[in-house]
Amino acid sequence: MVPVGACTCAAGFEPAMKDTECLACSPGTFKSRQGDGLCSPCPPNSRTSSGSATVCTCRNGYFRADSDSALRWLAAVTVPSSPRNVISNVNETSLILEWSEPRDSGGRDDLLYNVICKKCSVEQGLCTRCDDNVAISPRHLGLTEKRVYVTNLQAHTQYSFEIQAVNGVSSKSPYTPHFSAVNITTNQAAPSAVPTVHLMGATASTMSLSWLPPDRPNGIILDYEIKYHEKGHGEAIAHTVTSQRSATRIEGLKPGTPYVVQVRARTVAGYGRYSSSSDFSTNLQSDPEKNIQEQLPLIVGSATAGLVFIIAVVVIAIVCLRKQRNGSESEYTEKLQQYITPGMKVYIDPFTYEDPNEAIREFAKEIDISCVKIEEVIGAGEFGEVCRGRLKLPGRREIIVAIKTLKVGYTERQRRDFLSEASIMGQFDHPNIIHLEGVVTKSRPVMIVTEFMENGALDSFLRLNDGQFTVIQLVGMLRGIAAGMKYLSDANYVHRDLAARNILVNSNLVCKVSDFGLSRFLEDDPTDPTYTSSLGGKIPIRWTAPEAIAYRKFTSASDVWSYGIVMWEVMSYGERPYWDMSNQDVINAVEQDYRLPPPMDCPTALHQLMLDCWVKDRNLRPKFAQIVNTLDKLIRNAASLKVISSVHSGVSQPLLDRCVPDYTTFTTVGDWLDAIKMSRYKENFLNAGFASFDLVAQMTAEDLLRIGVTLAGHQKKILSSIQDMRLQMNQTLPVQV
Repeated sequence: MVPVGACTCAAGFEPAMKDTECLACSPGTFKSRQGDGLCSPCPPNSRTSSGSATVCTCRNGYFRADSDSALRWLAAVTVPSSPRNVISNVNETSLILEWSEPRDSGGRDDLLYNVICKKCSVEQGLCTRCDDNVAISPRHLGLTEKRVYVTNLQAHTQYSFEIQAVNGVSSKSPYTPHFSAVNITTNQAAPSAVPTVHLMGATASTMSLSWLPPDRPNGIILDYEIKYHEKGHGEAIAHTVTSQRSATRIEGLKPGTPYVVQVRARTVAGYGRYSSSSDFSTNLQSDPEKNIQEQLPLIVGSATAGLVFIIAVVVIAIVCLRKQRNGSESEYTEKLQQYITPGMKVYIDPFTYEDPNEAIREFAKEIDISCVKIEEVIGAGEFGEVCRGRLKLPGRREIIVAIKTLKVGYTERQRRDFLSEASIMGQFDHPNIIHLEGVVTKSRPVMIVTEFMENGALDSFLRLNDGQFTVIQLVGMLRGIAAGMKYLSDANYVHRDLAARNILVNSNLVCKVSDFGLSRFLEDDPTDPTYTSSLGGKIPIRWTAPEAIAYRKFTSASDVWSYGIVMWEVMSYGERPYWDMSNQDVINAVEQDYRLPPPMDCPTALHQLMLDCWVKDRNLRPKFAQIVNTLDKLIRNAASLKVISSVHSGVSQPLLDRCVPDYTTFTTVGDWLDAIKMSRYKENFLNAGFASFDLVAQMTAEDLLRIGVTLAGHQKKILSSIQDMRLQMNQTLPVQV
């Protein structure tokens, strides 16, 4: 015990050997209270800047919570690292997020998670915080669970979710908590319910109905289903009819009977919810019988029409027989081919029409210029500008459309060629084919109006979203393209030079085939006249089958070859086929049976399907119906997509293997990132201190995540190149003698 009145050492000092002296605590030690106690070493992750310290301050990046301030002997701790293994599961407009705990909890056991939702705009390249309509359950801040359920997302919209890890000292850090990000695109949800059904008229046996389209169609309405049954009899004996328009006429009903009617809409995502039940009644009395005087004009008219029809058939037969004797093929017979072949609509080449305007009138609907509003120019086509705008037809809701305009000063031939695209598109009606809304020919400028594809061309869309899709999503894209190509093939449609074919993708990742104003297949060198078709259009060498290049032989089989190249583009996220090889080198290589190798992480089954599309004998290539069937099986059996191709599998040859960049040819790390198309991360590498190739070669996946490379596809690409860099370094090391 210290005697009463005796002196004791102050805080920061300890007794010396002589009881009459106190010595200052040496650097690295501290004493927080007055007394005879000795100085203590600073706890972990803390330090003193001088002697006689009463407290040890935290090192940079380490903190103490406010509740720990009195416990100065406690070690300083840091913030947790980012959560790991984030898994997202999208179901239409809802989402399940799961993750694993961080590798480093920061030294504390009060770990919590925050989930930050951001809605992204592809056009602007920006992400903003989600509004309050998005629900995150059980909550979005202070989570102890490692799983949330997100609902009320918008259909076919891109979102980014940040999962933050925080603990008791995260509020002390001046930096944003470490997080893992996942980017998702919601699926196309089924349409919302039809608002209200109206009775437009009724007889004793019929009812004429109309309704407004759903407020949220979430896609193109394919048709409507109308369900009706007698009131009081229940839905067990209900009947259904379908309608392509937002109106229909139900026949065969009982007189003076009340009926319950409901309507629902269908898109490629399926049926939406039914409208509320509406009660309508047929008239009590039967339709009055028409007397003979009323029926006489109808009888006379019918007889006259029949006589005219017979005369027309005779005239057509005579013309056909005469042309057959002369050995010429009847153009008129070609035009009627789609009606002659039972159950099969066959494509008709608009250039077979003597008057091109006749093809336009037959296959494209004229739109009044007052219904079209151009908002902005989004590109340039061969004949003029391509714009984004709005179309408001009478009785229909306003929709966003793509508008192609014919430039001023056009020739009659340019006008014909321009409108022929509409004559082609107007013959097709399929969910995976770009839909033609109509044409404007009676006003200036002349326009073609089509469905607007929000995400544009597939190759640029994939490059923009490199690594952000699952294999199943990529296969879904390929399935959409194949379905559209099968439809074109069934209709006997083959574009003569493929120069105007493009693949577009809508916001639901359902790819569509289009022949509307497209340039992705045009060759780089416009001065090279070697490979042009007989019609003057340029041939896209990298996508074209060898027989089509050599003999101008374009068939559905040559389309299959081109589809195989598009498959390779999709699985490589928009990589250029054959990279920087010249057109002539591509032709020579293909003739020598060289084929593109599998893209990185490409399932073996998909690369084998590509190789099947690239068989030299066109008769041995699969049909589009077989391709669709194969992709359907792969989607149903997802396990088969986990077998990954090796780089040198199949008949792929080293000549066409992707060149490995030689890091010794690069002056800076930035040059290397440019070469592997990862230039967006230059500042990340520089700010983190990875400015030399020796440091880069030692990087791991955790290092990439730490400096901000969060996309799995980008991580794989960079790590693969780093591995090649290490191999090159080992090969260039001096030999020890």
